[in-house]
Amino acid sequence: MKPKDAHLKRIIVDFKKLTPEILALLVEKYPDGYDDDQIVKFKNLKNELIEAVEVTTEDTKYLVKVSSKLEQTMENYDEEDYEDFADDDPDAVRDPELEPGAEDEDF
Repeated sequence: MKPKDAHLKRIIVDFKKLTPEILALLVEKYPDGYDDDQIVKFKNLKNELIEAVEVTTEDTKYLVKVSSKLEQTMENYDEEDYEDFADDDPDAVRDPELEPGAEDEDF
């Protein structure tokens, strides 16, 4: 017997490829963050252990790699920050460690 979601595309998403749409789905599904029992663990083709959280759309199951950047971005999520970007723009979600203008500062 096939699982009910066997027809879905499966896509692994790293933080660098996170889009506003996927981020919004994550925040909606995990409004208080995710727990250890919600993390899916599997080995990729390089036999590396991957930890991810899962969100599903009508046709796709996204496995978003767990990281401290992901947690921090979810905690600070504000829908208005992404109004000027397309839902599928991976450049919209900024690295939380890089404050705007931080690249220009010289310490």
